[in-house]
Amino acid sequence: MKAVAVTEFGGPEKLALMEVARPEPGQGEALVKLDYAGINFIDIYMRSGRYARSHTYQTPLPMVIGMEGAGTVSALGPGANGVAVGERVAWCIVRGSYAEYAAVPAWKLTPVPSDVPLPVATTLMLQGFTAHYLSHSAFALGPGRTCLVHAAAGGVGQLLVQLAKARGATVIATVGSREKAAIARERGADHVVLYREQDFREEVMRITAGQGVDVVYDAVGKDTIARSIRSLKRRGLCVNYGGASGLVQSVEPLELAEAGSVFFTRPHLADYIATPEELRGRASDLFAAWRAGALRVNVDREFPLAEASAAHRYLEGRNTKGKLLLRM
Repeated sequence: MKAVAVTEFGGPEKLALMEVARPEPGQGEALVKLDYAGINFIDIYMRSGRYARSHTYQTPLPMVIGMEGAGTVSALGPGANGVAVGERVAWCIVRGSYAEYAAVPAWKLTPVPSDVPLPVATTLMLQGFTAHYLSHSAFALGPGRTCLVHAAAGGVGQLLVQLAKARGATVIATVGSREKAAIARERGADHVVLYREQDFREEVMRITAGQGVDVVYDAVGKDTIARSIRSLKRRGLCVNYGGASGLVQSVEPLELAEAGSVFFTRPHLADYIATPEELRGRASDLFAAWRAGALRVNVDREFPLAEASAAHRYLEGRNTKGKLLLRM
């Protein structure tokens, strides 16, 4: 089969389209014939070697990358339950989706309802699950809460803004351009800050009358984390879930105290979809919201599998205005 793999860590040029052996489904696994693979920053972290020390997201070389996909079950391994051959499914946080086939633990597969297009289902996996756990679990938003969402016009950002508003929260969004500001407003953001023209911390304090926000959702990382922490109200929470500008290497504990005895966390999605019940519960919520028209999914671009390198360059350039997909 055709697959995109890396044999050494590095830039987008290290992604190579090659012929590899089709995987055989092992114990408890299903073989999925892919239609789409999602493109996410975690793929960049794995390709570049930034996750080389991660035990949760291991990166053995050589490896087929890609942590999100959707397609049809073509075979079942021994002991695989919960899905059937011919069923449409989607998944995330199992490596190997930049390929025509992938072997996936059956319990990690989400059956896709017949009325949900596969591009939508793919988007609602890694990015949708991330937005869901951020707004429902890492910090349970609700009426009277105020959150700061960085990169609000990106793939996760657009979904997170919508889920935050659905839970009754006030949303302050940061974006990099006026075009992206319009997108954030369309998704429901109450306030939009152009971070290249405005100091987002000053704007947060102005908007909140000096109080700060309950929670910051920061996927930008190195360039924003210090001011994100200082944008919190007393005993607020900063959630760093990505590093578009570079991964955060350290946070001084005393800085958390000086910022108002605030909290800091750097979660992995894998820990928030750790059981079949949790995974399918989040999927059910997201599919229902999309079906009801309460959650808009925006696919920015689709790239053919052979153009994975171009897709990574586009993502790393922070050009995205929604989801990026690889089409098999």
